[in-house]
Amino acid sequence: MTCPGPAQKTHGTTLLLIWKQERMQGVFVAILTFSLGTAGAAPKYLCTYYDIVDYLNISSHDKLHTYILPKINPKEPVEVKVDFFLVSILSVEWQNPFATWDPWDFCNISEIVLPMDTYWSPPIFILERVNGQDPELNYVVLMHNGTFNSTRPYQATLTCSLVIFKFPFDTQMCNLSIASFLYPVTDFVMKTRQTPAEIIRDSKSLILTDGEWKFTNVSIMEFTEMMDDKGFSVVTYVISMDRQPTLYILNLILPTCALYLLDMAVLFGPSSLEEKINFQIAIILGSSMLAVILNNSLPTSSNKPPIIVVFFLGTFLLMIMAVLDSFFLLYQQRKSGRLDKVLRSFQQDPHELPKAPPDNLAKGGPQLLHPPRKAQGQPTKRLWQLQELDQFLPVLEKVLLFSHLFLSLFFFAVIFIKWSS
Repeated sequence: MTCPGPAQKTHGTTLLLIWKQERMQGVFVAILTFSLGTAGAAPKYLCTYYDIVDYLNISSHDKLHTYILPKINPKEPVEVKVDFFLVSILSVEWQNPFATWDPWDFCNISEIVLPMDTYWSPPIFILERVNGQDPELNYVVLMHNGTFNSTRPYQATLTCSLVIFKFPFDTQMCNLSIASFLYPVTDFVMKTRQTPAEIIRDSKSLILTDGEWKFTNVSIMEFTEMMDDKGFSVVTYVISMDRQPTLYILNLILPTCALYLLDMAVLFGPSSLEEKINFQIAIILGSSMLAVILNNSLPTSSNKPPIIVVFFLGTFLLMIMAVLDSFFLLYQQRKSGRLDKVLRSFQQDPHELPKAPPDNLAKGGPQLLHPPRKAQGQPTKRLWQLQELDQFLPVLEKVLLFSHLFLSLFFFAVIFIKWSS
């Protein structure tokens, strides 16, 4: 025999065959029921959603199915499959064996949209959520095999542990844990419906904005959380994101490097020491303005100072050292100039004879006092000291400048290695 289907028309009479089988005292009895109708009358088809609602007894039950976990076998938990996208979409799928029908009985209607509170839905929540926007789309799709599918745009603000040591070349990892602590793992288990590769592919195809963060990877962890000697199912998505450093490079790092190169050019330039000091102080004031911009852009949550802070502080100290070098050279130059004046005041020309005093007359006639003779071209002891000091100043200046240059190269090499590692 065939299953009940559309009514069969025979000789102007509609004949509906319905076969029933009843077991009476171990004997199967087939009962044939005829339903006659007039010719041309429309047959009755179960082809509307109302028929499915009436068949599932949704319109008359007292919300009991919304509170009871849909389980047939007490030893098998209800499995809930979760989907996640990085664009605030949370898809949840589960199965209810008490909400099934045969699509062939209802004109191949295989799914129906119902309110969320019609049947039981998994009470899941996000552990790291501190704020969020609950969706207003409170509907669920019910398939004929009892599969429920709820796709809701869900936006949440999560708490993440930031590690900004390599800012702005840092990679952050944020956890999104979905759990339900109402049912233990013996009754309720959560699984992921998609693989990490599929989640990455779908998330990247849906992300359209080019913001500060770049989504790179996602990994999934399914584990059991123990609380009060009971195990609860938890699914954690570990999201990896790279910061886009272009804005910080153009606004902070490159201007700081340019100011430092200008400071080095002034330090090695042919200008006088007074002019060098004036230029270097102006450059230090300009770098302090960049430090204010960095303070406003840098996150404050960090256990140790970020590399970019060490970079700014080291550059600032090197600029101050350059000013101190210029002050020291200026001091030595002024000291050498004063010593030069003092030595020249004591220096005398060996060919020039001193004038005799008018009252220096002896009884035997005028006497001429001769100064001690010195070899021509042989400098005095004080003049030799002055020449030695004049030769020492250029050597001292070169030593200070090149030591400052080597220290700067070493510092920038260390910063580059730390940022690259």
